[in-house]
Amino acid sequence: MTWEVSPGVGYTALAAVTLATLLIGAYGLRISRTTGDFYVASRTVKPWWNASAIGGEYLSAASFLGVAGLVLVSGVDALWFPIGYTAGYLMLLLFVAAPLRRSGAYTVPDFARARLDSLPARRVTSLLVVAVGWLYIVPQLHGAALTVGLTTGLPGWAGSAAVVVIVCLSVLSGGMRSITFVQAFQYWLKLVALAVPVLFILFRLGADGVSWTSSGAAFDFGTDTAVADSVYRNVSLSIALLCGTLGLPHVLVRFYTNPDGVSARRTTLIVLGLLSVFYVFPTLYGILGRTYLPDLAGDGNADATVLLLPAQVFDGALGDLLAAFVTAGAFAAFLSTSSGLIVSLAGVISQEFFRGSIRGFRTATLLAGAVPLGLALLTNTQALAGSVGMVFAFTASTLCPLLLMGIWWRRLTAAGAVAGMLTGAVLCGGAIVAGGVLSVSGGAVPVWLEQPAAWTVPAAFAVTVLVSLRGPGTIPAGTARFLARLHTPERILRP
Repeated sequence: MTWEVSPGVGYTALAAVTLATLLIGAYGLRISRTTGDFYVASRTVKPWWNASAIGGEYLSAASFLGVAGLVLVSGVDALWFPIGYTAGYLMLLLFVAAPLRRSGAYTVPDFARARLDSLPARRVTSLLVVAVGWLYIVPQLHGAALTVGLTTGLPGWAGSAAVVVIVCLSVLSGGMRSITFVQAFQYWLKLVALAVPVLFILFRLGADGVSWTSSGAAFDFGTDTAVADSVYRNVSLSIALLCGTLGLPHVLVRFYTNPDGVSARRTTLIVLGLLSVFYVFPTLYGILGRTYLPDLAGDGNADATVLLLPAQVFDGALGDLLAAFVTAGAFAAFLSTSSGLIVSLAGVISQEFFRGSIRGFRTATLLAGAVPLGLALLTNTQALAGSVGMVFAFTASTLCPLLLMGIWWRRLTAAGAVAGMLTGAVLCGGAIVAGGVLSVSGGAVPVWLEQPAAWTVPAAFAVTVLVSLRGPGTIPAGTARFLARLHTPERILRP
């Protein structure tokens, strides 16, 4: 079966989002002048603005399109994704947000250098941050290719290229301060773009007396607790999402923009509320899709559920208008997440290779966008939520141990941190590659390769502890003072 949306709808929605993004980015240019503006918006972003911007960049293609597609295919099992995505911020609130802000660092590698007093630890962290960022951008570009191809008829590469060009222009114009305005706008655009069409659909079905769950049939195919693979998969996925959130570079850099640790915690609390509201709507799309677009699962087009559902329920102008809403929201999702990733990567690359100057930041921005664009053009679109889930597993296995133990364990050494990060990278990266090879060759992928976090994350933590306790190197001399800084509230430090 051929699924399509009116090209006029696609072009109009994409043009509107692009214009709004560039105009808001241009506004940011007017007030971005210093290095601090480009890297961390001079640390003056208020909690509500910052929370909206975090919601804008965090709610990616996997959230906007992928969650609904997974609910369509997997039913109740797919709900672990929105639960994990949201609960990860509870982990941030409890363990990372305020101490990380008090560290005074601009980037995660800066934190590693300050905490461990080690240039090798900083270098390894930088490489992992760049790898995570590039891997995370690729699914956004795949989602853009899907959306643009479906709604305009243009080749998919045009969507990927358009996202990179628009994002780079926004980042080059004003850095972090500019992107903050753009992403805050895009969160609310995405929320409205999902909420308005699905509410119209529910009202229509209610007025017609039609069951939107097929009398409960849409909730079939839940978790089978009698099958060990099913339980393992969900436990491993939960570990990946909970711990992976702690290491996402585009999320962590946001906490450096808060004025203080109290604001960082308040920001995280608001984000929890914003994410909880948002994820109601992709879930509803997935449930409705199981009833009204079941063939999408068989065609391998489940990620298109959100884009196609409004036109399936409504004919004529109203169907086109609602389709334009969700198309605009989807494109905003790709832009906002890619913006956060590219600005955070540009900060790291600039600090490491271009001496941290504004000119170096702009050069790094182009590099941060060009590499994942090349990867996206060379690879095929996969299930969006699943591919992003693998990035979370990799992040949980590498950067999460550094952050948690760097903040909460005094005896962490540089050798232990590096050993743990490399162990996680080799084990999780190897599992991802092996699973991909088996999948391409047509072989069955074992569940422990499909969801490796349950064993790669504990292994990374264990190696970090063992090497710190028994391996070479000592605890850095300034550790006690640095940890006191991380855990002492600003109101006590102020005279």
